[in-house]
Amino acid sequence: MAEVRAAIGSDVAAIRDICTRGYRTTYPDLLSPEFIERMLTEFYNAERVTKEIAATPPGWLGYQVAEEDGRVVGAAGGGLTAPGVGELFVLYLDPDERGRGLGTLLLDRITDQIRELGATEMWVAALEGNELGIPFYEARGFRPVERRRTYGSTEADNAWSWRFSRGI
Repeated sequence: MAEVRAAIGSDVAAIRDICTRGYRTTYPDLLSPEFIERMLTEFYNAERVTKEIAATPPGWLGYQVAEEDGRVVGAAGGGLTAPGVGELFVLYLDPDERGRGLGTLLLDRITDQIRELGATEMWVAALEGNELGIPFYEARGFRPVERRRTYGSTEADNAWSWRFSRGI
């Protein structure tokens, strides 16, 4: 049975591996290879992940990991974006471990964290066409609110995301 816990320094390599592999296996038909590599370099480099292990509330509550049999199999993180408003910023699983409820465990952990800080609504962005993420979030009560250019994308990238929201 998987356990969700706050990440520690020794989890950096596993978080980087899971997020990188998760990103690459989720988006190859939706984003250009250049865009994928640009985002991976920005978000999942060793220095940034190491820095983001620790929480800096309320905007970032630190990485949370799902661990099973001593192995990290998923990672997530969120925080508050405004008083009463939280957001899930990242959630990736080891691609070989999808479909086992690990994503729900991580989402529940982030939801509990932001609820404890007084949030009554929660947001998440999912890339348009993401056939894994969008149904996952909709099944957990998120509803599409707005379509906007994907974070970090340019007009040339032509990458769009849906922003979803739910009450918590």
